[in-house]
Amino acid sequence: MKFRILFFFLFLIIFMQTGYCQNRDFGIWYGFNAEHSISKKIEIDLAAVLRTFNNATRTDQAFFEGGITYKLNKHLSASGSYRFTEKIESNSRFYPRHKLFADIKATLPSGNFIFSSRFRFQYQNKTFIEKASDEIPDYHFRIKLKAVYIITQFPLNPYLYFESFSQLFANAHRFSDKNRFAAGVECKITQKQSVDAGYMLQRDFEPHISDMYIVSINYNIKF
Repeated sequence: MKFRILFFFLFLIIFMQTGYCQNRDFGIWYGFNAEHSISKKIEIDLAAVLRTFNNATRTDQAFFEGGITYKLNKHLSASGSYRFTEKIESNSRFYPRHKLFADIKATLPSGNFIFSSRFRFQYQNKTFIEKASDEIPDYHFRIKLKAVYIITQFPLNPYLYFESFSQLFANAHRFSDKNRFAAGVECKITQKQSVDAGYMLQRDFEPHISDMYIVSINYNIKF
């Protein structure tokens, strides 16, 4: 009952958001994620992702990411990671972008739910310089809130999440310049392998309001 209420409010928010935007697109995000535990507290994370746009007919970006996570206790962890991205720019060519992340993640089980929050500091450097401001590194603070409902003795676990992006060290017009609302399911294949599929609304407020409807498909493995 609680999870159905969460779903209702999420899609109510999505419905209210979509009514205000005329600039819309659709894309599919394909992802591969790998984890390897060095010890009980230290974990190495690797990811490869391909993202499409223009009704999933063109590649928007592809990136590789690597990082390390340190578990402070059973509810709290800290991590750092680097992402190398090839992204299509306004001249229809791909250029590298470099991102650094510093994260704090908290997890709280409650009954059949697992609630989590991630606080992320993001640094981005562009190599495609179109105007003077492109030479200045971009800084964002991101907050992600997620709820997973664990169905015992069943391989599918539905989830919801919300993520907000806020620009730092700049004269931003808004507190949040990008929001994401998503719902999906996690499917456990084996003890160390899983697949998750989700549907997301991503709303960008800069330089103008635009909506992106996204289907995400991810394969996850632990070594």
